[in-house]
Amino acid sequence: MRIMVFGTFDMIHPGHEDFFRQARSIGPEPHLIVSVARDSAASRHRGFRPRYDEAARLADIAAHPLVDEAVLGDEVGYLSHVMAAKPDIIALGYDQHGEYVDDLERDLAAAGVTCRVVRLAPFKPEIYKTSKLYGGRNG
Repeated sequence: MRIMVFGTFDMIHPGHEDFFRQARSIGPEPHLIVSVARDSAASRHRGFRPRYDEAARLADIAAHPLVDEAVLGDEVGYLSHVMAAKPDIIALGYDQHGEYVDDLERDLAAAGVTCRVVRLAPFKPEIYKTSKLYGGRNG
């Protein structure tokens, strides 16, 4: 079962690891695909550049033992790399919102992509949130 998640992943902390574990637990024989936000897309979405560039963030995610495949997201939009990954399920984090997430199911259906979208539970968000761990907005 191909399960896809999205994020910037400026650092990998226990909240992300729980996110990966939850995503992997959704179905049998999981293949976890992690989409790492492009620098330009993360800057547009968050209002500031990630602390680490996309190549470094991608390499860190690709090396993580819970991740089977790491891909860079699209510069603009998100459907082309989702279509290329062919996920059975897209798992969203508890705090992922905004234009793409809010319209995700509608956009997938319009593009003819058949996959289920689920929302995962938070894991100690008062502690494990990148912006809190960095002590400011650069997370």
